[in-house]
Amino acid sequence: MTATARPTWLTTAVRPDHPDAALLLREYMTEMVVRYHNRPALPGEVDAALAEMPSDDLTAPGGLLLLAHHGADLAGCAGLRWQPGWAELTRVYVRATHRGAGGGAALLAAVEERARAAGVDRIRLDTRHDLVEARALYARHGYVEIPAYAHRTYADHWFEKRLSRAVDVCARTR
Repeated sequence: MTATARPTWLTTAVRPDHPDAALLLREYMTEMVVRYHNRPALPGEVDAALAEMPSDDLTAPGGLLLLAHHGADLAGCAGLRWQPGWAELTRVYVRATHRGAGGGAALLAAVEERARAAGVDRIRLDTRHDLVEARALYARHGYVEIPAYAHRTYADHWFEKRLSRAVDVCARTR
């Protein structure tokens, strides 16, 4: 009897204007609009939200955008904005057909690795009260609620995770 191989998660950095990135960012924003209003998006509403909260800064030198593939399928994204000494996590999204398969964890691990490599000691994020699954994901992966570090229209909860350096991890395993 042979076991069926499970698809793996692979992340790659792309520009926000890459066609796959643009597609996922639109899907992400559509879900944000639908969940916020608890109804289908109205014509033009997603375009307005994308214009209000652009992602064009998720590229060097100010940030990065990762796309996640689950096996061969385009499955999700996450972005980082570099700040002095820390990074802000944003645009974490896994397509509904890939939820429950470890995509959120894979994206968090990938952005944390990139942040450590950039010399960042912590990641912060804000999220809304209605995104309970996202808040649970962050808590499961060591993000703790903190006081507001920025004031934004759609922010209700703020989280932070202190990143250990790779050398620190090695020292603790001895």
